[in-house]
Amino acid sequence: MEDGVRIDKYLWAIRVFKTRSIATEAIKKGRVLIDGLPVKNSRVVKVGITIDVKFPPITRSFKVLAISGKRMGAKLVPDFMKEVTAEDQIELMELTRMANAMGRRKGLGRPTKKERRDLDKLDEIDDWDF
Repeated sequence: MEDGVRIDKYLWAIRVFKTRSIATEAIKKGRVLIDGLPVKNSRVVKVGITIDVKFPPITRSFKVLAISGKRMGAKLVPDFMKEVTAEDQIELMELTRMANAMGRRKGLGRPTKKERRDLDKLDEIDDWDF
């Protein structure tokens, strides 16, 4: 194992961010915190620290269990970090997911092809003669 690795590389390696450049951008925007303070890309991650990452509207927290600078498979991630996000943040994340699954908000552009078909089916039902 390594002694330490840059935080942007670590967050990419443990699959918090899809690419290293996205991780770098989040750090520059101040969305990555250690001990409540924003960090720079060059900050070295050590075993035992807790990293907070803001994904508006929630903040997820990760405890560093081991260090790796290489991207790993999803099955190996629990060996390198433990998610310690607060319960209220997890509930908020679930509520946000459910709201997003309900569909797009009213007034956000044209309906998709599937939505258009569903609307047409509703119109056919309304045309029945009773």
